[in-house]
Amino acid sequence: MSDETVEYQFAGEDVVVPFAVEPLDIRGRAVQLGPMLDAILKRHDYPQDIAFLMGEMISLAVLLGTSLKFEGNFILQTQSDGPVSLAVVDFSTPDSVRAYARYNKEGYETALKEGKTSPRDLLGDGIMAMTIDHGEDMQRYQGIVKLDGISLEEAAHQYFRQSEQIPTRIKLSVAQILRPSPDGNETETSWRAGGILAQFLPESVDRQIQRDLPSGADDEEDDFDEDNAWLEAIALMDTVGDDELTDPQLNTERLLYRLFHEHGVRVFEGTPVLDKCTCSREKVVSLVQSFKDDPEKPMKPDETFKTTCEFCSTSYEVSASEV
Repeated sequence: MSDETVEYQFAGEDVVVPFAVEPLDIRGRAVQLGPMLDAILKRHDYPQDIAFLMGEMISLAVLLGTSLKFEGNFILQTQSDGPVSLAVVDFSTPDSVRAYARYNKEGYETALKEGKTSPRDLLGDGIMAMTIDHGEDMQRYQGIVKLDGISLEEAAHQYFRQSEQIPTRIKLSVAQILRPSPDGNETETSWRAGGILAQFLPESVDRQIQRDLPSGADDEEDDFDEDNAWLEAIALMDTVGDDELTDPQLNTERLLYRLFHEHGVRVFEGTPVLDKCTCSREKVVSLVQSFKDDPEKPMKPDETFKTTCEFCSTSYEVSASEV
């Protein structure tokens, strides 16, 4: 017998970790976001409550987007009548994340005075769309969920009930961490987020039919029996605290072990996620080329086109000579 031991390498921050709990027929993904999330939120300098909302959206998007097995994009988007009228997270395979929110300052200040600044208050009523884009030559797939004062977690649960027919549980959390600066004279802040997605995927499809997935027109939930394995998984997921999901001292693997150690949990190689915008000068030049010959407003020889990417704030200037 060899005396050598294998040192386990934890995934660390900004890595989505797939996992499986075979005795409960559970598969899922978990993540802790640190520097990537912090860079995105600080770049846009959102008010704190809007940053919390975007942290949740980014966590949800990377949990879902990293499940794609092809080259393409997963786009999570909300459009609503709340102070945050538009929020978009664009995940490009295999690892690029960018995000942007549009909000009404007066509406947000009013919500702040009224103490209505939770993510569901900031969104209000509207829709949440999940779009899978396979590329130019393929048709897009889009699922839409109504937002009527529900949280992002609840909206995601609704989506999986209606569209995917897979029992799903999601937990999301965002926190702002305070640390003393290196010189000890000031306090530095950084954003963190965490999330877990668990799905019930037994070999027998019939076992998925339960109260979580009413299929009748009247949605009579009492006509469906819960599967005991899924009930236990739900109970375990409900024990996860917000502080556990964002605790920098509690890595993803240890949190999963804490949750599912009685049944045994397997973790797989993680997928790193990066703060990386897909904009480029070439794309801007191509955009300008598409309308440079507009007969109603032709581009003049000495004209310069200027634009700024809403996601990463990069500015571009394109002269007529370039196109």
